[in-house]
Amino acid sequence: MQQVHNLDARRARRILVAQVVATLVVTLVGLRFGPRAGFFALLGGSIATIANALCALWVFGRYRAAEPGKLLAQFYGGEVLKLGFIAAAFAAVIIWLEPLSPLALFGAFFVVQVLPPLLANRVAG
Repeated sequence: MQQVHNLDARRARRILVAQVVATLVVTLVGLRFGPRAGFFALLGGSIATIANALCALWVFGRYRAAEPGKLLAQFYGGEVLKLGFIAAAFAAVIIWLEPLSPLALFGAFFVVQVLPPLLANRVAG
């Protein structure tokens, strides 16, 4: 069972690395539309990446193969943590940073959140 844990943790790590790369790419694309768009693209991609890193850490950092019954609860807890972080981070950006560049912020978040998992078979090996 430990082999499965190591494989899943390794796959999660690879997807997170892909999300970091995707964040850098969307930031560079955003910079082509100006520094503000690049900054908000960086924020959006970072929110997605950090939220997924928190979820992965919550699930795989506390995972014990001897306690498979707790795994589902850990996944739910990780998702709640992830969604709470996303809500708080977006709220902070929207409240404190003006003028907002919503297309860059939410577009980058969407790309970084969706693209690496879609490519997970290639990325995670």
